[in-house]
Amino acid sequence: MTIKRHGVSRRYSDLVIHGDIAYFVVVGESLKADITTQTREALADAEKMLAQAGSDKSRLLQAVIYLPDMADYAAMNEVWDAWLPEGAAPSRACIQAGLANPDMRIEIVFTAALRKA
Repeated sequence: MTIKRHGVSRRYSDLVIHGDIAYFVVVGESLKADITTQTREALADAEKMLAQAGSDKSRLLQAVIYLPDMADYAAMNEVWDAWLPEGAAPSRACIQAGLANPDMRIEIVFTAALRKA
């Protein structure tokens, strides 16, 4: 199977597709914003990545969410629950971890199945 990489830099790719599976990571863009704003931004970016890959949020297989402050968990979940289609919840973990930039409130690692042509 071939591996397709999009947005490739020396350190990482924005999106990697192997077979019928897409892999990507999103973060909030407004680094001084609260968890609600950063989560909305990250999930909007996720939708763009899914579309680029040929998938959508109903085809998510797994999400690993990293939060530096678990006090943000409830507010993040409110945005997540409103974003995710009913009955399409992926396997999910939420982990407290320090992120690369101290102003980042969220980072999400996604795995998604592609739509069949």
